Amino acid sequence: MKKILLSLAVVAGLGLSACAPMTQVTQPQPTVIPAKDLNWIADKVYKNETSGNPALLVVWNDREEFASLGIGHFIWYPAGHRGPYTETFPGLIDYTKAQGVPLPQWLTNRTVSTAPWPDKAAFERAKNDTEMQQLRNFLEQTKNIQANYMSERLTRALPLMLNQLPPQDRDRVLQNYQAVEKSPSGLYPLLDYVNFKGEGTSPSERYNGQGWGLLQVLQAMNPVAAGPQALDEFARAAENVLMRRIANAPTERGEAKWLPGWRNRLNTYRAQNLLSGY
Repeated sequence: MKKILLSLAVVAGLGLSACAPMTQVTQPQPTVIPAKDLNWIADKVYKNETSGNPALLVVWNDREEFASLGIGHFIWYPAGHRGPYTETFPGLIDYTKAQGVPLPQWLTNRTVSTAPWPDKAAFERAKNDTEMQQLRNFLEQTKNIQANYMSERLTRALPLMLNQLPPQDRDRVLQNYQAVEKSPSGLYPLLDYVNFKGEGTSPSERYNGQGWGLLQVLQAMNPVAAGPQALDEFARAAENVLMRRIANAPTERGEAKWLPGWRNRLNTYRAQNLLSGY
């Protein structure tokens, strides 16, 4: 695909301010992102999730109840299983169909949206099956489609996030979003983080009542102007939010083990690393 549609932070004339309460935030209009930026974003997310290893486009992690698929490790639950995390792979299938992009025939023919493997053991047994190889090839060949799908999720996320805030907080969160978005390469950290840890709007994605999604990161940011400083502030706030998640997590989950990998990912948002690698 030649272009990617991604939200403007806000439509001119929305009029968000601390003194102008709103009951609902209008859906922002899309803007066009050049194909070179789409390619770059897709490659960055791919490396974040798989270290560039195509075999890791199709995985089922230990102690998880779902498969993780594609450059964004989109979640796919089997029948009868639902967890606290938002399922995203069926949405990718629907998005791909809507774009007229061919899917593996076995995916096209499925009459249910649930994953075909009931658990990790069944998934591992099927890893060398024809269907699994077709799925892996499809995901390797459609990175841009997946990045476009991720961009739609970000487009939808902004109004959802702002609608969850009291009116007096919306302007500050919106300004933080805009500061990152308007920074050089700033769409990447926003898009990657919402795919990485969600919008932060789901009540099920909470420990001790505190979330860890994009909304919580924007709330944790200090006011800052667009530019390298906004990228660094976003990365700082994201690290603090994830450290708070670890502190709030049930002990048996042992989430501290993920922190080094999470920090590596967040470091790709920092200006020194992000701008030098563009």
